[in-house]
Amino acid sequence: MKVNVMPFVLRNIVRFVHLTSKKVYHHPTKMDNNNFVMAFWHGDGIMQSFNYKEFKPNGNLKAIISEHKDGAMMSSIVAGMGIGTIKGSSSRGGVKALIGAIKALKEGFDVSITPDGPRGPIYSVADGIVALSQKINKPIVCFCSKPQTFWQFNSWDKYKLPKPFGTIHYYTSEPFSIDGMEMDEAKKLIKSTLEHLGE
Repeated sequence: MKVNVMPFVLRNIVRFVHLTSKKVYHHPTKMDNNNFVMAFWHGDGIMQSFNYKEFKPNGNLKAIISEHKDGAMMSSIVAGMGIGTIKGSSSRGGVKALIGAIKALKEGFDVSITPDGPRGPIYSVADGIVALSQKINKPIVCFCSKPQTFWQFNSWDKYKLPKPFGTIHYYTSEPFSIDGMEMDEAKKLIKSTLEHLGE
């Protein structure tokens, strides 16, 4: 039986990076316990589980992860960090993902989504996050990390992996509602919030 050890290796690399880094958190001072839709760019995803756990220590998170081949590895990585998965994306299994995400939100989970995933274009906002938030009237919270030093991969999403022993600044936005907004207006607000987070 062939065992894929890569998710285990990557998970522990990420944990090592986080453990050896100085962490600076920039979170809202007051937060209620209500659940929300968590948004971050695809290339900034790997460190957001730590950001979330600090932001909401007793929270329960499920991540929408694509059914593409790389999604299977990401599912294994986040599962080892105590995060559940919802299969699907804007390009494959979108309806199934939306139904699964709505169900998770109704059950009290927070749900994470990458608005520009799984294949871009980079820093774009697809319709899915708007549909999800408006369907069940849940607020959105944007997340990002800004490492002092990092490796950047030659991928469509300009994926960044922080280097160990540096400083990582973690940011989250205030929760905001897009209820009643037109699609384009809502997408512009989400994009602008993600782009300016941490400035």
